[in-house]
Amino acid sequence: MSMNGNGFPDGFRFGVATAAYQIEGAVREDGRGESIWDRFSHIPGTIDGGDNGDVACDHYHRWRGDLDLMKALGVESYRFSISWPRVLPFGNGQVNRRGVDFYRRLVDGMRERGIEPIATLYHWDLPQALQDLGGWDSRETTQRFADYATLMAEELGDVSQWITHNEPWVVAFLGHAHGVKAPGMRDWHTALRVSHHLLLSHGLARRAIHAALPDARVGASLNLTPIRPGSESDEDVAAARRQDGYMNRWFLDPLLRGGYPTDMVELYESRFGHMDAIRDGDLELIADSLDFLGVNYYFPQRVRHAEAGGPLQVEPVPGPPPLTAMGWEIDPQGLHDLLIRLRDEYSPPPIYITENGAAFDDPPINGKGYVDDEGRTEYLRGHLDALRAAIAEGVDVRRYCLWSLLDNFEWEHGYAMRFGIVHVDYDSQRRVPKRSGLWYRDYIHGVRNGGGS
Repeated sequence: MSMNGNGFPDGFRFGVATAAYQIEGAVREDGRGESIWDRFSHIPGTIDGGDNGDVACDHYHRWRGDLDLMKALGVESYRFSISWPRVLPFGNGQVNRRGVDFYRRLVDGMRERGIEPIATLYHWDLPQALQDLGGWDSRETTQRFADYATLMAEELGDVSQWITHNEPWVVAFLGHAHGVKAPGMRDWHTALRVSHHLLLSHGLARRAIHAALPDARVGASLNLTPIRPGSESDEDVAAARRQDGYMNRWFLDPLLRGGYPTDMVELYESRFGHMDAIRDGDLELIADSLDFLGVNYYFPQRVRHAEAGGPLQVEPVPGPPPLTAMGWEIDPQGLHDLLIRLRDEYSPPPIYITENGAAFDDPPINGKGYVDDEGRTEYLRGHLDALRAAIAEGVDVRRYCLWSLLDNFEWEHGYAMRFGIVHVDYDSQRRVPKRSGLWYRDYIHGVRNGGGS
């Protein structure tokens, strides 16, 4: 792995990330079908402030200006997601040509500006028509996903970087065990079956993309977090191990070791019954199915044993300040530690940091015409330093995609939580770069021109 003198390997790219439902809007335009997030966000009480993604950042109409913003900020890669119901309104069958053409124009626009496209197939917006047929609880949906992957690989054949799933842990457990995200179910047995179907569909989709594009690189993005025990007691250390199995190993082990962690299988089956979703050949298809591992890192977790702490018998321990607006501990060292662990325990393929960022209560636009978000700027500085340290220790990382380009619809938190390096005035849709965005621009320029950070 040759280095460029600034601590990053040759070929490394700095990017930004977004997701379709969080920014596009235009949910009923040009033939787009309904998604589970359209349905979920309109149920009273599900979203803070009664918000929804109907308009969001209006990116569907403003994408050219948003790509111009990326170019002005020196962005080298753009991780975007495709809205499955925009291209296949019912999840399969009839293709919505206007939806496909939108992504064709978007990718062409990136190429024209020298920006690498990284396409995510699933960032949580399942077509509602498929949910009505069982959603991810149904094994049939895994084949529909593979068909969708084939369609997009054929339509966007010049895209060489593909992510199948974003954060399957969130989809499975927050969407199906805890009910705080779409489709809003609360059943652990279902959540476990969903988790397997998501991994299976990843394997099927990777095979489908490679059939259409043999040279494409296909990965999945996992939200991974170091788990730290609240004390050195045996009980708390054991609780941290369970939480690690739930958050991290449940997805890492099938993808990189060929099977689910036995301690977690025993725990889950003792509480929720036999895991009946796994069939012959599934684990072989899931294993060794990554050309790269996408890592989304935000914060470490601290937990302790608690008898009343749900099926895992754990409860969170508050982290030390400073915290983000989401209440998340700010710890760049956690990113470094996570990357070292992945290298040492899993020998993964090349790693892409596919999300890293923070929400803060930003000040208003100042007299110089930008938002002075010092907290976010320091967050990014610290995490890029930690990333560079891990690379120096031999971890093979090839992309860094900051979350997020724009303030956007932050799922059940609505528009109250702002993660963008560009401020969005939702009334006027005006975009204003923040100090963090200008800092990121200068950081990239420094790396590319020998000045470092």
